[in-house]
Amino acid sequence: MKTFLLVAVGIAALAGSACSKAPDCTTEMLTKKAQDMTAALQEAITKDPAKAADLTAKVQAVTTKYQGATTAAEEACKAYDELTAAIKA
Repeated sequence: MKTFLLVAVGIAALAGSACSKAPDCTTEMLTKKAQDMTAALQEAITKDPAKAADLTAKVQAVTTKYQGATTAAEEACKAYDELTAAIKA
């Protein structure tokens, strides 16, 4: 569960750095994507706790990929989409 909390904090930092500059990805969309990703992550870890380390690595990789993005909101939306897809895979 500590792993999940660390992942959630990392994702929250990514979302926090994102502003609603891009009309294609609003704050509401970011919030919904974050909730969907968090729910998928919780479900995956609950189903198979052994996958927590692998999922954490995937989340960290995507978070790192988008960390220095210049179009923060748009990139955050892409990151959430990638994370959710990776978690559900």
